[in-house]
Amino acid sequence: MSVSLSLAAYVTAVDTDGGAMVLLDERTGTYRQLNPTGAFVLRLLLRGASTGDAAAALAERYPQAVARAAEDVARLVEALRRAGLLRD
Repeated sequence: MSVSLSLAAYVTAVDTDGGAMVLLDERTGTYRQLNPTGAFVLRLLLRGASTGDAAAALAERYPQAVARAAEDVARLVEALRRAGLLRD
């Protein structure tokens, strides 16, 4: 079963040059920057990809990281949830 993820209502996402992304938590004024890889994964998840699908796409894009793609996706999702930036 896949869970559809979205940004919390108080989060604004802005793409930056080079494929990175900045997330603004409007409640606190805190900015978080995702590198291009994190932004790539988050965009996939926000479009409805499962974490497994996002990990597969990450592994395809970066074959040298196949062994850790699923863990990297899970860690990103967990970090964004802990920060209150994602909702299911």
